[in-house]
Amino acid sequence: MPTIDINCDLGEGCANDAELMSYISSANIACGAHAGDAATMLRTAELALKHSVAIGAHPGYRDKENFGRTNLSLTLDEVQALVTEQIEAMAEICERLGARMHHVKPHGALYNQAAKDTKLAAAIAAAVKAFDPELVLYGLSGSVSITEAERIGLRTASEVFADRTYQNDGSLTPRSQPNALITSVEASAEQVLNMAKYSRVRTVDAIMFHIKADTVCIHGDGDHALEFAEAIHSALTDNGFQIKA
Repeated sequence: MPTIDINCDLGEGCANDAELMSYISSANIACGAHAGDAATMLRTAELALKHSVAIGAHPGYRDKENFGRTNLSLTLDEVQALVTEQIEAMAEICERLGARMHHVKPHGALYNQAAKDTKLAAAIAAAVKAFDPELVLYGLSGSVSITEAERIGLRTASEVFADRTYQNDGSLTPRSQPNALITSVEASAEQVLNMAKYSRVRTVDAIMFHIKADTVCIHGDGDHALEFAEAIHSALTDNGFQIKA
């Protein structure tokens, strides 16, 4: 039976975290920079443990005003320190709960910049490996985030998106563009099945682009997050996939 991971960005102040846990296998928990705080991190990690969901750190830029979705220009040393600090915060929560952290997935602008910037991707990967070389780094499928992490021996998960459209080069359509988000449950499930079963995604120009799908992201702050999670979980299981981190 083929397996695929469903991950979700959680602990960001949305009301449906508990409900989403039933449909996912990995939780990316905000670490207090772009969203969240210690109490929210603890509560979200407890929910993940209760539902046997893998716990991951979700580090982002320290920019709550813009939800970490505005590009910043930090030095590589500053990026490593920022990521390390947030991984450490999540690790402390895991230690309190007797749990083990499974993965790290950068958030928002940090994630998207690293997908195209080799030096930034390398700095993030180095911070993850220095903290714990057993952690899995989640990154955009086909991006330098994946290749730089693999270059230094980190395990990776190539990530695809259920609720975002794709450009012809395999990058995500910027949120500033009107067609960036998928709002139809049916269209989202169809896109996920194409990526999971056939390793392809239809771009905004109707071109089929080859893509590797280890893990599917659902944004917990999305307007239709719970509907998407239910539909995607059902579509994948109905097509013979086991949902597993």
